[in-house]
This record gives sequence, structure tokens and C-alpha cells, in this order.
Amino acid sequence: MEPAPEDEATRLALAARDGDPVAVAAFVRATQQDVWRLCAALIDRQSADDLTQETYLRALKALPQFAGRSTVRTWLLGIGRRTCADHIRTLTRRRRLDARVHAQPRPTDTPPTDELLAVTDLLARLPAERRAAFVLTQVVGLSYAEAAEVERVAIGTIRSRVARARDDLIAAWSRTATV
Repeated sequence: MEPAPEDEATRLALAARDGDPVAVAAFVRATQQDVWRLCAALIDRQSADDLTQETYLRALKALPQFAGRSTVRTWLLGIGRRTCADHIRTLTRRRRLDARVHAQPRPTDTPPTDELLAVTDLLARLPAERRAAFVLTQVVGLSYAEAAEVERVAIGTIRSRVARARDDLIAAWSRTATV
């Protein structure tokens, strides 16, 4: 049995959870200002709109699990805090990756060789997930663990994508070498 809602926002969240579309809009209106202020204070005012939207996307997806044991504001602000923390982690990963990319030796201004153009063409033909895993580990030089973090997948997934990318590239290179 659920406890009785303590406040209007919690009552609206429970009604929204139970399928009332009008309650969903009212729930967002009743809590949006608090979520925005939290995001603006934890990150910055320029990011607050996007982070507030992301918080509500997560909250509405998780709303069926909201049991009403605490107020919806407590529950929602916890989601907002985690959304902000994820945002900071993403920014940190991007900065590290940017630093690594910028630390790589710069190509010379000489035109690319035919082999380089062929390799670039072969890479472009790989499925996006395999290409990303291959480039992150074999070109940029990230470890499999770091690439898994960037791609937000398990390390085994990165390993298999790189292995499949290698097989695809070897097969494609063999076909072009015989032509």
C-alpha cells in the first residue's frame, strides 16, 4: 500500500505514473523551477535548460518505479543531481580525449598518399560502432577500458568490435590488393 501523498507535486507524480497525461504536464510545471535551479547551481545557467530536460526524460522513464515513499521533489532532485554528475563526467572524458588527440603528432601538409586515401576509404566503410572502437583504440591510442567508457559499453564489446573491424579491414584490403 502506498502512503498518502504529502504534497501536490507528489500527488501529480503518482497520477502521472498511473497514466494521467494532464498530471504529467502539471507535475513538470510544479517542479521544473526547482530542477532548473539545481542544475544551474551545480553546473551553470547556460547548461541548465538542457540538463533540466534530461532530468525530466530520465524521471518520466523511471516514473513507473516511483513508489511515493518520499516526496517527488526529493526523488526528482536526486535524479537531477545524478544527471549533473553524468554531465560533468562526460565533459571530463571529452577534455581528456581532446587533450590526447591534440597531443598526437600533426600530419604534414603534404598531400595524402594513395595508401592513406585507401585506408581512410576502408575505415569509412566500417559500421559506425566498429569504426569508432577501432579508431579510439588503434588510431587515437586509448586503452580498451577507456574506449569502453567513451562509447558507454562494456569492455568486451569494444574488444569484439575492434576484432571484427580488423577482420573487415583485412578482408577489404585483400579485395583491393587483388584488383
